[in-house]
Formats: sequence, C-alpha cells, structure tokens
Amino acid sequence: MTAVTDRPIDADLLRRHDVAGPRYTSYPTADRFVEAHQAPQHLQALRQRGTVQPLSIYVHIPFCEQLCYYCACNKIITKHHERAQPYLASLEVEMDLVAEAVGGPAPVSQLHLGGGSPTFLSDAELTALMDALRKRFKLLPGAELSIEVDPRTVDAARLAHLRTLGFNRLSFGVQDFDPAVQKAVHRVQPLESVAALMRAARDLGFASISVDLIYGLPLQTPTSFARTIAQVAELRPDRIAMYAYAHLPQRFKPQRRIVAELLPPAGDKLGMLSGAISALLGEGYTYIGMDHFALPDDPLAVAKRQGLLHRNFQGYSTQPDCDLVGLGVSAISRIGATYAQNAKTLLEYDDALRQRQLPIQRGLALTRDDLLRRAVIMALMCQGRLEFESIAASYLVDVPRYFAAEMERLVPLEQQGLVVIEPDAIQLTPLGWYFVRAVAMVFDRYCQTDASRERFSKIL
Repeated sequence: MTAVTDRPIDADLLRRHDVAGPRYTSYPTADRFVEAHQAPQHLQALRQRGTVQPLSIYVHIPFCEQLCYYCACNKIITKHHERAQPYLASLEVEMDLVAEAVGGPAPVSQLHLGGGSPTFLSDAELTALMDALRKRFKLLPGAELSIEVDPRTVDAARLAHLRTLGFNRLSFGVQDFDPAVQKAVHRVQPLESVAALMRAARDLGFASISVDLIYGLPLQTPTSFARTIAQVAELRPDRIAMYAYAHLPQRFKPQRRIVAELLPPAGDKLGMLSGAISALLGEGYTYIGMDHFALPDDPLAVAKRQGLLHRNFQGYSTQPDCDLVGLGVSAISRIGATYAQNAKTLLEYDDALRQRQLPIQRGLALTRDDLLRRAVIMALMCQGRLEFESIAASYLVDVPRYFAAEMERLVPLEQQGLVVIEPDAIQLTPLGWYFVRAVAMVFDRYCQTDASRERFSKIL
C-alpha cells in the first residue's frame, strides 16, 4: 500500500511493530500515578493556577443500560435511571470545590461529556448538568462542547435538545456495522438507525460529527471490516477514530464474555488496519496521527497542516495546551505539572464529596525529566517533528547529549523509513506517522521493558 507514504507499509513492518504501548494522552501515563498524591496536592495546584487561563473540562458519566463485551471503560451497568440524580448531586459538590479552589468561575474553552453513556441521562438531567456547569464556570463563546452518544439511546428529538444546550460536536460509538460482529459483542445498532441520526445531526447544525470504530473484534475479517469502512465513508463523518481491540480479560471482566476463539488472528487484524488506512485515504480523509482521520477541511486536519495539533486525555485537539479538570468518578485532571485521578468506585467518590473533600485517589507531581520527555513526546505525537533548539531553550539541555541512548535507539527506526535524524531535529516521515507510538516510546523512560508494556493495548 503506497497511499501518502514514502514507501509501502509492508506486512513485515506491521508485524515488527505489532507490540503493546501507551496511547500518550498523557506522559507519564496513568499507570505511574501514586497514592501519595491526594486532595491537598490537587487543591494546591488548582489554587496556584487561578482563573486567568482557559480550562478544558471533562465530565465522566459512568452509567450504561447495556454491557458491551469489549468495553474497558469505567462504567456502571444499570437500567435504574434514578441512580443518576444522586450522582449529579455529587458532581455539583465537586464543581463547587473546584470553583472555590481556583477562586471563581474560570473560563472554559473545551467541554467534553464521556462515559459510560452520557446519553443515559434524561433531557432534564442533561439540562440540569449544563446549568450547573454554567453556574460555576464561564463557557466561552465559540467553546467546543462535545458529547459521546450511544446511537441506541437517542433519537432526532434528543439530538435537538443537545443542540439547544449548546453542544456543537457529537461522537457516535459505532465500532462495527456487521450484524454478526455486533451480536458477538452485545451491541446491536443497525446502519440505518445511525445514518438517520447523522442526517438529523447535520440538519441541526452540529459543527462536527465523529464516529468511533474498533478493529480486531470477534468474527471480524478483513473483508467484513472493509465493508464497514466503506459504509462509514459513505456516511461522511467529519472525523473517524479507529482503535485496535485489546483482549485483556484478566483486567476487564466484561471481556470474559468474548469467545477468544472467535477473535481474528494477528495477520487478519493487521490486514484490517492496512486496508482501512488505504480505503480512508482513498476517500479523501487526512490521517491525523495514530488512529485518527479527518476530512481535509475539518479543524483537526487544518491544525495538523499548520503544526498546531495538541493532545490531551480526550485525544487529538485543536485547543491550546491548557489545564484539564476532570469531574466525576475515575476522571483525570491535569493542572500545571501535576496529574490527579478521582476515586474509581462510586462509593469512594460519593463518600469523599459527602465530606466536602475532592475525591482524589492518586496522582503525580512531574519531575523536570518528566516535563522534558512530555514535551518531546507531544512534539512527535502532534507535530511529527522535534526541534532540538526549542527544547533546549525551554529546558536548558543539550538534546542529543541528554538523549544519547534514545538517539541510538532511533537508528533502526530511521533505517525502516519511519524517521529522519537531522543535525538539529527529528522528523517523522509520512510512513512514520502510522507508527508514531513506536517512535514516542523511544523517549519513554518508564516503558523500556516488555514487562512494563503488558498493561497497554497494541500500538497498531
């Protein structure tokens, strides 16, 4: 496959890099957080940042009506919708504590509701949640307001309500359109229903519609997944996220319901990836990085062309690199040089807030080396280029000397055509963009052994 690369993505290269590794929505990754970092440390970080710079906010809604067998998210399966009310009350307490810590209503340039299924909430509950957020934070004009949508839980009227609440971006969880695959993972949603919702969303004026896909699911084949890709391309979403399924039943209990013998072999999985990349490029999509695609006029594609991509816990973003406040059970915040994660169980989360304490369970204060490596990894992940001079100016290091061992480990990747090592920079090649996680891992101090990688998904 030649596509837009300098050379074909051959099967040997795909196999060589079919390894586990981080997605780098943060560095260091969340598995490095420590329990010594608690609410007092997070409060201090919030107080120091104040309300001058805009925030990004993520709100985690953990509830789902049905279990999807592939899911590795922090969720609560229930048909008891009355459980949402006490959770929303806890969220309001958390918002109060955050707003109080930063010293007032901080400006917000980006808001994302994820889960779980945010559309588990009723129209009235979503209205109450947005009212609560607007009461405590200042949502800026033109802010990106996005929400993850389970197509099985919404209709055109619900989408219209989301629009009246100010949401301007939707992300539809599709995964696969093949009926047999959907049945095998316990997520049945016909193509026709998703297509109707996407038409309604466009009529309502949503600025961006995204579709999430997963390859490597049970009963998938290169042929069946190619059919799904063609169907998705015909729907023409503005963005497509295509993730590799990681079968880790020892860590994620729902995955134990998946019949391992029905999973596609590694060769077929790589064939799905290769075929999907080729097909989407052929349909005019721009490859953003890792597993993300966007139409050429989408702000994400424009940001990539202009070297203005950013990255946070929600993935690639056009927003400036700003602090992130995570609200809700298991949500992660990034404030300055710190990370903090909320309690992962509803019981612990609610208990902390009943005592009017931030529900922080663990986190991390980054070292100078962490900050330096984060800057390097994010430059590679977002711009595809690492300028030694800019890193040297910010961190007062001689980059080739500081990263002497890493520069040596880059040589085989250069020989494979993934990077070009220049006298004053490291440049990803067009081919290298497809293996950007492998390049970033070279600079990850915590990810140098196979043992440390076992908790991660495959990088392809």
